[in-house]
Amino acid sequence: MSRVSPLAPHTPPATYSAYTLGRGAGPDALRLEQRQSLPLGPDEVRVRVRAVALNHRDLMFADGRVGSGGPAIVPGSDAAGEVLEVGSAVREFQPGDAVISSFFPHWLSGPANPEVTAGALGGSLDGVLAEQRVLPASAWVPAPANLTPVEAATLPCAGLTAWHALFGLDPLPPGATVALLGTGGVSIWALQLAKAAGLRVLVTSSDDTKLARVRALGADATVNYRQHPEWGSGLRDLAGEQGVARVLDVGGPDTLAQSIDAVKPGGSVAVIGRLAGAEPARIDPAELFLGGKRLIGLMVGSRAMARDLVRFVEQANIHPVIDRVFSYADAAAAYAYLAGSQHLGKVVIRLD
Repeated sequence: MSRVSPLAPHTPPATYSAYTLGRGAGPDALRLEQRQSLPLGPDEVRVRVRAVALNHRDLMFADGRVGSGGPAIVPGSDAAGEVLEVGSAVREFQPGDAVISSFFPHWLSGPANPEVTAGALGGSLDGVLAEQRVLPASAWVPAPANLTPVEAATLPCAGLTAWHALFGLDPLPPGATVALLGTGGVSIWALQLAKAAGLRVLVTSSDDTKLARVRALGADATVNYRQHPEWGSGLRDLAGEQGVARVLDVGGPDTLAQSIDAVKPGGSVAVIGRLAGAEPARIDPAELFLGGKRLIGLMVGSRAMARDLVRFVEQANIHPVIDRVFSYADAAAAYAYLAGSQHLGKVVIRLD
């Protein structure tokens, strides 16, 4: 387990700052407030947050696409930091350990179910956009020893979702072809993980400059979906042998039919988002049962999966692609930049 040099590990600051945001209130409603540092429970760990990575889900919370109203909470799910203090019953961590947050604090291992996925950081639970966070020890994961806090903060949601889609429910073997939609955080993480595992990777985007960049990152072939509206068949042709083994579909309603078209008989589409379109997806069931194709729905991943991801990142010495880093004081600007969709890779807020 990696270690850093903590600041006064046994005497945490009496107060700390935290951002709050109401669901559907918009990023401009971010407010910084001071909070008291409360004593730890026996099973709790106090972490000094060093960096917080943003996800599209944070924009959805802010603009109300996942509901509106309710009390303001601390937003954000993806933190990296250092342990300042541990409760009397905690044995896994000690002050100075580098850690990352666990997106679903109650999902420790095994398959997903409504009970373990009901509580999510920065959604139904207070998140991590704060100078410090206190959570049960089981809500933290040892950080990869090869990553800085800014890099490590990108693992809890984007990195783990990509890992789950590639190697969690139905692991892809070396040499298989996977197709990734777009160049956001999940897709770029998936590109890096897939190449490190010996997979062949195809990527779509509407931006030729971004496509050139992903080829430089190792993508084997790319498709500009604006220039090729039937991009599903384009991916299938590039893949050869009747199509792609798996598509990681982050679009949802407007992309699912094309993703199914790209998949070879016996292949699958990992459905992990709905960035494109507001109406329900329209698909032809015959495309699935005649080709023996599968749709796999998944949400981020468990703490056990996160530990597997951390080990792989260390062994392969993967460093995630960081598009831009904002200061803690400029959190609202980080949200605005992410909403502009000009990024390739991750947008991170650093707490100095």
